Amino acid sequence: MHSHGDPASSIDAREHWEEFYDGKRPWSGKPNAILVEEIGDIDADGKGALDLGCGSGADAIWLAQQGWRVTAVDIADAALASGRAHAADAGVADDAITWRRSDLGAEFPNGTWDLISAFYLHSTVTLERAAILRKAAAAVKPGGTLLVVGHWAMPSWRFDGDPPAFPSTDDVLSDVGADESSPWTVVRTGLSEVPMTDPDGNPCTRTDNVVHLRRDE
Repeated sequence: MHSHGDPASSIDAREHWEEFYDGKRPWSGKPNAILVEEIGDIDADGKGALDLGCGSGADAIWLAQQGWRVTAVDIADAALASGRAHAADAGVADDAITWRRSDLGAEFPNGTWDLISAFYLHSTVTLERAAILRKAAAAVKPGGTLLVVGHWAMPSWRFDGDPPAFPSTDDVLSDVGADESSPWTVVRTGLSEVPMTDPDGNPCTRTDNVVHLRRDE
């Protein structure tokens, strides 16, 4: 679940994302650089990861390639179909990733995980983001990792109209209940400049908001 632009509307969320992904792979196919940077050194042997709003599956595929047992969740069957095809192209074993359709606001997956990642859980349609992040935090195993990454500013080439109001680091920490009395160690919070290209292929950047937490043993 990942889009930009207008404030959330009342359009049916599943219909919106099915149309968005139908017959397309709208993202680059590469794992998010922040995921690789933040998670790459964690021992994945025998551990489970939950990828929330997995889209076309690049992060889930990279995690599986590192040895994680991945559950990849998205609201759109079209996104999951794209992810499965992408995984097959990458030579990932069929049982390395469990692809699951779920409206996270209504039915968060049962279970606990060693890693839960939520990248760009923004939407132009209704999304109970704070409630989803609270459920995600509760599903992290002791010693496990919660990584929440979102946009903080629009790409440097975007100057059309008023930018959306993206959640801040403090918003995320509040949503997941990470305060001084909570069972979380803050590994990293802050902003990260992400290189990208504009629609004409010119280099540019965007600013992302990173919250990396570890649940205390």
